[in-house]
Amino acid sequence: MTGKRSNGEGSIYPYRNTFAAYVWVTRPDGTKGRKYVYGKTRDEVHDKWIKLHAESKKGPVATSTPTLGTYLERWLKDVVEPDLKPKTAETYAMHVRLYVTPHLGSKRLDKLTVRDVRSWVNTLLAQCQCCAQGKDARRPETHRNPRQRRRCCAVGRCCGQIASRRTVQDARAVLRSALSNAVAEELILKNVAALVKVRSARRTRRKPWSVEEARQFLESARAAGDPLYPAYVLILVLGFRRGEVLGLTWSNVDLEAGEVTVEKQLQRIRRQLVHDEAKTDASMATLPLPQIAHTALQLRHKAQAAARKAAGDQWSGSDFVVTTRWGTPVEPRNFNRSFADRCARADVRTIRLHDTRHTCGSLLAALDVHPRIAMQILRHSKIAVTMEVYTHVPSEETRKALLRLGRHLGAQDPE
Repeated sequence: MTGKRSNGEGSIYPYRNTFAAYVWVTRPDGTKGRKYVYGKTRDEVHDKWIKLHAESKKGPVATSTPTLGTYLERWLKDVVEPDLKPKTAETYAMHVRLYVTPHLGSKRLDKLTVRDVRSWVNTLLAQCQCCAQGKDARRPETHRNPRQRRRCCAVGRCCGQIASRRTVQDARAVLRSALSNAVAEELILKNVAALVKVRSARRTRRKPWSVEEARQFLESARAAGDPLYPAYVLILVLGFRRGEVLGLTWSNVDLEAGEVTVEKQLQRIRRQLVHDEAKTDASMATLPLPQIAHTALQLRHKAQAAARKAAGDQWSGSDFVVTTRWGTPVEPRNFNRSFADRCARADVRTIRLHDTRHTCGSLLAALDVHPRIAMQILRHSKIAVTMEVYTHVPSEETRKALLRLGRHLGAQDPE
């Protein structure tokens, strides 16, 4: 290929070791301007040039390339929000707002380079986010509660709150996804974020509760008449996620048949409680109720009826299984706080709420439940995830502990 222009291709020309072309178009504001397209070969540019000619005949065409910040704003609104789950879309927006736009938002989309992205990644791995985001600066100088006052970065004592490697990985993944869409829309030629790698963080090995600790926790909750006792049973015995147990409605509970259907979850998204479909298709399932879970839900049904009668006209009338004394849904963060408080009252190790799913896996593995059956109960989409949970089970786990669990909590002893 000599680079000589063919007949009718007067606006296709070599450009920085590639090729470029332009078409005179009408901008959205009614003025005329050139719109450029780029490609690695003349044929590739010619195809884009033909498409651009057709597009210009249909209506106005924007000729300027947006900054990354402007593009990300449109991408979140037009691509992410319509296509992804609300919680995922909120997470994408959070990474864009806190980590991407402050550093790279002013860069023109087509001028963003691999070096820019690599420098951004290195900055995130070393920069105090309390300083960068002004967290301490937003606190008042004086407050009756010392913990609410300015206490670190804003008063010259940097707290060194550096983003974790996992957070940096996630931020880079969001940028890569956005630039992939820009490539598909032919706004840029290549995805520079895909060319920058972030070394994986070492996985933190969680230590879930033993069978004995799970028994002690549930015994404490039931003895204290904790209204959240049924929720604790579901997360420990059936591996419910927080959103699933808070989003469970009585219409999905069949006490006569002894079944419960996982269908929706309750999450706080953008300052609103959202009752949406479960995490994945694999998360939706109808599960048999073990005796302990069946009994706990029966207790909850009676307790809720009494609370409804006591509240009278102030009862909210929701169908949720887990509610406040007024019938309103329980706030996800409040559920976390209640769980931590119950751990302290039960005198057991405080673990993450999500780690109760690992405890459930431990119980199933210690019972010699086949991994495929455990996968269905835990509702994992991949068997590899279930097997990873099983690695938490110590070899000395015995059936005697499970027999004690059954005797103390009213479940049937395993054979």
